[in-house]
Amino acid sequence: MNYRITHRTAYRYSQPVAFCKNQLRMQPITGGNLQCRRSEITITPEPSYRDEYFDYFGNRVLTFSIEAMHNSLIVESQSELTVQDTGLAEDTPSPPWETLLESASGAVVEPNVDQHRYRSPRITPEARYLQYAITSFQPGGSIVAATVDLIKRMHSDFRYDSNATTVSTTTEEAFGLRAGVCQDFAHVGIACVRSLGLAARYVSGYLRTIPPPGKERLVGADESHAWLEVYCGSELGWIGLDPTNACLVQTDHIPVSVGRDYDDISPMRGVILGGGKHTLSVSVDVRPVETLTKR
Repeated sequence: MNYRITHRTAYRYSQPVAFCKNQLRMQPITGGNLQCRRSEITITPEPSYRDEYFDYFGNRVLTFSIEAMHNSLIVESQSELTVQDTGLAEDTPSPPWETLLESASGAVVEPNVDQHRYRSPRITPEARYLQYAITSFQPGGSIVAATVDLIKRMHSDFRYDSNATTVSTTTEEAFGLRAGVCQDFAHVGIACVRSLGLAARYVSGYLRTIPPPGKERLVGADESHAWLEVYCGSELGWIGLDPTNACLVQTDHIPVSVGRDYDDISPMRGVILGGGKHTLSVSVDVRPVETLTKR
């Protein structure tokens, strides 16, 4: 599936901003089942300073500062990419989950796996998550089947409610509420998997939405999204699971950044001097296309 993606973030300030410094993680990179053919970010007003690098987790990061008075800030990311079908299904043969425990594997067979087994800023493995997860992880069960069962149970037990939580809601609070949004469900799923001693990581990206039959597709109506990936051994590697939609990740999911949890990979963060009150508007347009620009 070929996509052309536009992600626009606009801040409007009630008073002039004298200085701002921001960090962006909005540009997909080639890897796994994704090939990024083009990715550009336009910033208005023009930054005084701009730099790019790859962070510890391999994400593409753009930092910039604006050192002149401004009343608004507009950041627009445009990307063209291809997402391949993974061929993964719920019944795909995979190792028993116990063989992937740290004590059983003996040695790390994939770079940067171990860091995703343990505590991170927003996720602490605990008995409460283990107790919830263990129903899905029966002795000898395959890792793919067990994790799919877990996210399906979560989809049944948890209520999607955008008013129940905020971006600062803790994993413990979301688990207790049995409600939240994709960020919360990804965090809870990761907490469950890590509490078993397995490796799981957070993925931030986009989800293509399909309009109802007979309805036109609305520009800007697609979503930023979040899901989790679980390490399933050297042969399968990391597989994506979406507890919000109770499915394995396929071509409708477009990954942008990975990390231990949301704190590692928020799309935009920064500081400002001045500004008074502000308004924020965000739009994401995920457009399937037949062909992409040749470069």
